Amino acid sequence: MHVRVSLVAAARSSALLAERFDDDRPLDGAGWRAVEAAARELVPLGGADLRYCSPTPRSRATGQALGYAPLAQPALRECDMGRWRGLTLAEVTAREPGAVDLWLSDPHAAPHGGESLLAFISRIGGWLDTRPADDGGAIVAVAEPSVVRAALVYALKAPPLTYWHVDVRPLATLNLTGCSGHWSLSLRAPETI
Repeated sequence: MHVRVSLVAAARSSALLAERFDDDRPLDGAGWRAVEAAARELVPLGGADLRYCSPTPRSRATGQALGYAPLAQPALRECDMGRWRGLTLAEVTAREPGAVDLWLSDPHAAPHGGESLLAFISRIGGWLDTRPADDGGAIVAVAEPSVVRAALVYALKAPPLTYWHVDVRPLATLNLTGCSGHWSLSLRAPETI
């Protein structure tokens, strides 16, 4: 029994350097334009048997703009960043440089008081492994790029720190085929990016 899961990274809500941990901002103008440009490639994924999204405003808006009418999945939320929520990486680094170093080097550490990197990757992997596996079944989910990165690390069974070496651009698509614990994958960005 196999299922195909397509994870689409949400369109952008801010410039890269302005991104904040657990950002609740909606799509910005560039994000809307990127969705329009990529729609021809991404809209067909909406024919999936099940359509989900991360509960963030930009994931919901991306899914709606692509016509997926996705159901929000709490398990697809971003990593819980505790007291760092709403801050940029530069702001946190200025306030707590040692804590940032620990967070980036130890996947078990959660110096922000939220979720560790390992717990985050495991949560996303748990969601993947509980998808219904009907041969030929298809699922599409729009999620934050961080969620797509976590799914990729989990599917590859890569060391957790691999997460920091994966770049997932807005509207990139990760296609996973398989079943619980046994995933094959392909990753691609829309031609318009």
